[in-house]
Order: sequence, then structure tokens, then C-alpha cells
Amino acid sequence: MDTILEMRSITKTFPGVKALDDVSLKVERGEIHALCGENGAGKSTLMKVLSGVYPIGTYEGDILYDGGVQQFKNIRDSEDRGIIIIHQELALVPLLSIAENIFLGNEISENGVINWPATFARTGELLGKVGLRENPATLVTNIGVGKQQLVEIAKALSKKVKLLILDEPTASLQENDSQKLLDLLLEFKAQGITSILISHKLNEINRVADRITIIRDGKAISTLDCHGGKVTEDDIVKDMVGRDMAHRYPERTPKIGSKLMEVRNWTVTHPLHPERQVVKNVNINVAAGEVVGIAGLMGAGRTELAMSIFGKSYGADIKGDVTIKGQSVDVSTVEKAIASGLAYVTEDRKEMGLVLDESITTNITLANLGGVAEHGVINEGAERSVAEEYRQKINIRTPSVGQKVVNLSGGNQQKVVLSKWLFAGPEVLILDEPTRGIDVGAKYEIYTIINQLAADGKGVIMISSEMSELLGMCDRIYVMNEGEIKGELAANDASQEKIMRMILKA
Repeated sequence: MDTILEMRSITKTFPGVKALDDVSLKVERGEIHALCGENGAGKSTLMKVLSGVYPIGTYEGDILYDGGVQQFKNIRDSEDRGIIIIHQELALVPLLSIAENIFLGNEISENGVINWPATFARTGELLGKVGLRENPATLVTNIGVGKQQLVEIAKALSKKVKLLILDEPTASLQENDSQKLLDLLLEFKAQGITSILISHKLNEINRVADRITIIRDGKAISTLDCHGGKVTEDDIVKDMVGRDMAHRYPERTPKIGSKLMEVRNWTVTHPLHPERQVVKNVNINVAAGEVVGIAGLMGAGRTELAMSIFGKSYGADIKGDVTIKGQSVDVSTVEKAIASGLAYVTEDRKEMGLVLDESITTNITLANLGGVAEHGVINEGAERSVAEEYRQKINIRTPSVGQKVVNLSGGNQQKVVLSKWLFAGPEVLILDEPTRGIDVGAKYEIYTIINQLAADGKGVIMISSEMSELLGMCDRIYVMNEGEIKGELAANDASQEKIMRMILKA
């Protein structure tokens, strides 16, 4: 075998945490090598060591790449050797064009002046390689997330990539875009490009990976050869979480009470395009102790519905009624929605759910400062006590509640968001993609929290793009498409096929 990369005995320590503990990894030239593990296992940290985000001197161990020992001081050093990393949070500038983004910091110029004709021509060639037909002058803000991901890959190709690292590339993509991206990786493999794929989507990994290295608690546990025999999802999960997971979803016996919240005749217009209705005359309800799902493709209007109900935080010309426990409630502002007993866990925890540069303590109490205040002054002792209570109750893995949220893994960040809303004491929680971008172990913990909320008599509305998740967790499922409710299914009558038929019906 021709080894392009060998990482030997890599150890990386942060204050109070050993993120990588003597990890070794070997990648063969031209293969797709998947990296799996729970959130916080050390996958992204290992790739940041490789790409120079964490420079030589900040870790122990050796990197052997393309025949020599490497000492990368920054990302530029690794990129010069053909190692390109595409992070989960895309690093594109929305108000610059596709061409400007692809060559940002790597401009095609003559005598210090950008050669725009050459830039646009080269951009067109690169977009063709990733299957995009967009005009190179199109602003990135005007294309969807799936296309933005392909622009990132085109940017990598512009730098003569030899080793492409993709960190959760399909986390925000719908099924069709995910499949296109995986097909593209297989094309790159045929061209001799090596890829390292970090993903929680085990079916995608099984589809494209040649080998899979599993990291748990900062250590390399195993490397599975996908060509040496069939590797099952259960094999991967067992090594990821250190235990068998016969059931992906915790068992629950529903105890559904009376109707808790009802939304009637809800209509929402796009905030910038008044001629476009994004939610059209929607009627939904949830009972005490019930978990209700909303299924639909990306762009169906699910998030727009949720955000507009929660304090009209999205949309314009919003019409309709909301009742809780039979009483009409005012949800015209976020403050009034919270006071009425609503909570909304956003699909975008980093941008809208958390203050990343603040502590776990600050984030958990943010939606209910009155609960830790005396005479209008925050009691810091009470605040820490509340944060510590939730740290233990829902198992937020951190050495201290004083830790900044930005330093937590995705799964633990999501637990902080949930803690914030649990402390606010809502009657109804709207969970928008509550397990997006987190691993199977953390997902199970989130599911357990959801079940406990239902057992406590709360109403839970769960939006998810994973149909298996909705089928595994919900008592009823609404199916939404093009801003409308297309149908409703009881859990025992629902299937992925029935949901898709409802979505696709005229």
C-alpha cells in the first residue's frame, strides 16, 4: 500500500482536558478514509493538528505526509502541501461572489492587479468539476447551502488538493445534495485525490469509505476495513460508544393528556418578498405528554412556522391564533411567547441558540434571569448552582460550568441550549433539528431528555429531517411541504414511504 499520511502518537491537551491521547492514524493514497466518534471524541481536533490550525509545538507526536516529516506552523503551510480542510461551518463570505470566494487570499493577479477575466474563466472550470452551473459572479448569499458546500470544494480544487478533509460536509444538506456530494468524493477518488471524511451519518460512511477509524475519548479505538468484509452500523456504533446499541431510541410508554397547545389558521409572509407566503393556513396541535413531529424536505416551511410562532421571530404579515390550555395567548414578541409557556430550540445553535464566548452558566440562565435574581440583581451563587444542577441532570461533559460554550463539543452545546429552555419552565417546547450534527451517543441522551419532558406532561413539537428519528420518537407526525400541512399520521401507521408520498403529492 502507498501511505500518503501517517500521524504517530499525537497527544493534544487543553486546560483540564486531554483531547487526544497517543492517537495514531494511517491513510493510504487515493482512499476515502472515514473518521467516526462521538462529539468531543477528538476527531476535529486531530484534523486541526494535521492542517496546522494547531501548529507544531502545541501538540506531541509526528506527522508524516507524502514521504516526509511535516512541521506545519499554520494552515498556509499545510495548504501549500496540498492538505485542504473544509470545516463544518463554511468559511465563505456571503456578500462576495463565488469567484471572489474561491480565490480569496489566493488571487490570480498580474503586477498586483487582479486579472478578473482569468479569475472568472478559472472559476467556471472549477465549478464544472464539482457539477455547479452557477455564474461565477453570483453572490454566495444567493445560493443554497448545498451549493455553498460545492463552492468550498471548488475552492479546495483551486489549491491543487492532494488530501481533502471534510468535517461533517452533509450535516446541513438535504438527501439529494448529500448524495451528490458523496458521488463527487467517489469521482475525486477515481482521480487519485485522497479524502478524510468526518461524519455521523453511518449510512453515508458505509456507502463511500474504504476504511473507518473510530476515536473514543481522545483515543484511536479501531480501524475497520470496509473491503475485508461487511462493516455494519452496529460495528461502528459499538466502537464509538463502547457499548451495544440494540435500540437507537429509548423506550417510552406514552401518557397523553388533554390538548395543550393549538395553532389555528397560521399564515406567514416572507420578510423580504411580500408576494410570497412561506406558511399557508397551517393548523396543528400538541397534547400534554405528547411528542409531535413535523416532517418535510428542506424549504418546506417548518423552521419558518416554528420561528413565527415563537415571538414572531421570523416573517411578516403573520396571521392566526395560538391557544395554550384553551386560553388565547399573545406570542407577538419572544418575551411574550416565553411568558406564555413556549420555548424554541433553534436548528442553528451557534448563531441563534448560544452566546459562544460566554460561560455555560451564563447561557443556561439567559432565558430566565428572574429565576436567579434578587431585587433585579443576579445572584451569582444561585446562577452557578442552577448551572451545576443542569450539568449533572443532563450530563453536560465539562470540567467546569465556568467553561466557555465555544470550547464544548456539538452534543454538549446542544445540551446547554436545552438546559437554557428547561430552566425557563415552558409548557411546550419546539425542537428544531435537535440532534443535527451530533453523534449517536449524544443523540440517545437528547432522546432520553425529550422522553422525560413528555413524561413530565410537557408538549413537544419536534422538527427533523431524519425520518427514522421522527418515526422512532413521535406519537404523531405532521407532513409539511411548500408551506402547507399535507397530512397527519399516527406513529403506528407511519412509514418513510407514506411520509414521502404525502410530501410529493400535489
